Amino acid sequence: MIRYTLLRFMIFFGCLALFWLLGLRDTNELPWLAVAAAISSMVISAVVLKPFRTEMVRQLEERQAAKAEARAARSDTDEAVEDRAAEDADGEETYR
Repeated sequence: MIRYTLLRFMIFFGCLALFWLLGLRDTNELPWLAVAAAISSMVISAVVLKPFRTEMVRQLEERQAAKAEARAARSDTDEAVEDRAAEDADGEETYR
């Protein structure tokens, strides 16, 4: 995720530098410079960074699946604790 974010920032600042070099340097043109850089970097990122984005999504899905699997494998869930407590209570009543 950090790699993807850094690449997005690099594309934005590259577009910013490109438009500045093309002549958007005056103080009254600075808002246009920022808008042009933002829009162009969004378009470029959507096309160029698609493999990185799909990899990031895959990693996040794998991490969520591993957490869900670990949660399901954990024996100290609320249901398991309640079942053991009920079994212990039934066992104590038979010995009395």
